[in-house]
Amino acid sequence: MKLTIDGKDYTYEQPLSLKDVAKDLKEKDMLAATVNGRLRELSYIPTKDSHVEFLKFNHSDAIRIYESTLRYVIAMALRNLYPKVKIKFNYSISRSILAVLDGLDEILNAQIVLEIDQEVKRLIEQDLTITRKRVSIGEAIKIYNDLGMQDKISILGYREEDYVNLYECSQYINYMFGYMLPSTGFLRDYKLFLYHPGFIIQYPRAEFNGQIPAFNDEPTFGSALKEVAKWGKIIQGNTIPKINEYAKERKLSVDFVNMCETKHAHQLAELGEMIASNIDSIRLIGIAGPSSSGKTTFSNRLRVELMTRGIKPVMISIDDYYLGKDSAPKNEDGSPDLEHVDALDVELFNHDMLALIQGQTVVLPHFNFMSGKREAGHTIHLPKDSPIIIEGIHALNEKLTSSIPKHQKFNIYISPQTQLHIDDHNPISITELRLLRRLVRDQKYRNSSAIDTLDMWPSVRRGEFKWIYPTQKQANYVFNSELTYEFAVLKKHAVPQLQAISRDNRHYITANRLLKFLKYFSSIDDDIVPCNSLLREFIGGSSFN
Repeated sequence: MKLTIDGKDYTYEQPLSLKDVAKDLKEKDMLAATVNGRLRELSYIPTKDSHVEFLKFNHSDAIRIYESTLRYVIAMALRNLYPKVKIKFNYSISRSILAVLDGLDEILNAQIVLEIDQEVKRLIEQDLTITRKRVSIGEAIKIYNDLGMQDKISILGYREEDYVNLYECSQYINYMFGYMLPSTGFLRDYKLFLYHPGFIIQYPRAEFNGQIPAFNDEPTFGSALKEVAKWGKIIQGNTIPKINEYAKERKLSVDFVNMCETKHAHQLAELGEMIASNIDSIRLIGIAGPSSSGKTTFSNRLRVELMTRGIKPVMISIDDYYLGKDSAPKNEDGSPDLEHVDALDVELFNHDMLALIQGQTVVLPHFNFMSGKREAGHTIHLPKDSPIIIEGIHALNEKLTSSIPKHQKFNIYISPQTQLHIDDHNPISITELRLLRRLVRDQKYRNSSAIDTLDMWPSVRRGEFKWIYPTQKQANYVFNSELTYEFAVLKKHAVPQLQAISRDNRHYITANRLLKFLKYFSSIDDDIVPCNSLLREFIGGSSFN
């Protein structure tokens, strides 16, 4: 059998696991591999000639496997120490996981977290083998029932297949809805520490080249996530089975959609009150957030909210200040970096914003994306007490608005914040939600295939880490653009696109991962979604278009 690795051919007289192949090549820090383009665990054994690419700590798919295994081992450690205590994992601030315990006889303290940490280290040091096994749905229900994992039994009722994969390690059984490392010893690094109401788990990140980033406590975001948790309790809709209960009947679906939309309305009202109470000082409202957060619709809804309070904001597009491809900074490969702040005419933008605030008349530029050149736009004069609204990737970047004093700026960071779960041990990442939104929107409005969108996604993510996340601490308000019902609506739009990606395509890994949890959602009809909903920005039919 011939394996082609890094352009070199290696011949083996008998099949070996990828783990043994890596060991034979004296390769270190391997976490997973692709075999002929398909993601595989290191326990996988190729049985024919194949192209193999080993994945390390700087690869997002490899880190996803690492994180799943870490959650598995932490849940296992807790089961060993406190068999009756349940643990729930939530994605949290500073790219970490918050673990919350239920059923503990005492208040969680640093000593208990230390005990859990020591048990995790013991399991890692033993390098225990993690084995995948396939069982029938009936057998899985019996296993989960014996383990008291009712949350996992609930999701099985929506599984299309008549079997389920489980992972077993030293008689501990669980499933993390993803691939796993071959043994506990592959867990190289992590951090645990007490953080109310549970404990924080940090792990290596691909975007930090396999290092654990510094933990930054973010009170504004922490407060937003607390509201998310409170919301989940109010609607009893923080897991897929609970959401599916709302999709059983149209009347229930209508109520559910309207509840979620009203949550957005409440946030807008709160924002309107904050801005109105300080309107004598606020001259510029900046709105920024990662891709597919709903910035455009949100900006319009905020404009309408302020109009109801007698405030008449003016919306100005940052995109009109692009310099053009020829004048943009260059990426390492020589291509124009259109997401760089210096791809904008920063000097002119500062000049125009300050001039407007000072009561001058300004001829705004207009960037013609067909010709790739800037033209003269319309002439405006800002009425007294009318704030300017700007939205975009650099809206909170101080460099872009350095001529305007900070006390005259009100910064809003918008992003979907969710604590939605497949089950207690498997939270759904907000990045996955944003990617699904973008897939649906790009196909709807740009005639782009899922493959086109997935091709662009790594570049989009790099821009977010470079330009958006570092400025989020400037925010005066975090707007949670998540709508708990939206997966049930996005499903029918996204699934056909994802299913069209063939097994031999480079994006099959991502498509398969998204399909794995999307298939558990029951659908909710588009016509229930209000015309001014942020979701309409992605599925179409927005009253603001």
